[in-house]
Amino acid sequence: MNKLKERRKALGLTQREVAKKIGMAYQQYQKYEDKGQIPNAVTACKIAVALETTVEDLWGDYHQE
Repeated sequence: MNKLKERRKALGLTQREVAKKIGMAYQQYQKYEDKGQIPNAVTACKIAVALETTVEDLWGDYHQE
């Protein structure tokens, strides 16, 4: 389970609820969580705030090859 999903579940939120909190289509948020797509900096910050954590906590170990 990835960090986005772990954190969302710990807060008892659905993917749709997180997407609504950040003003994004559910399908787009789903790509970040289920397909590992990396959001731009602004969106990453919005997701971190919605999940009550930091960008570093969610993506800090991401290394682009």
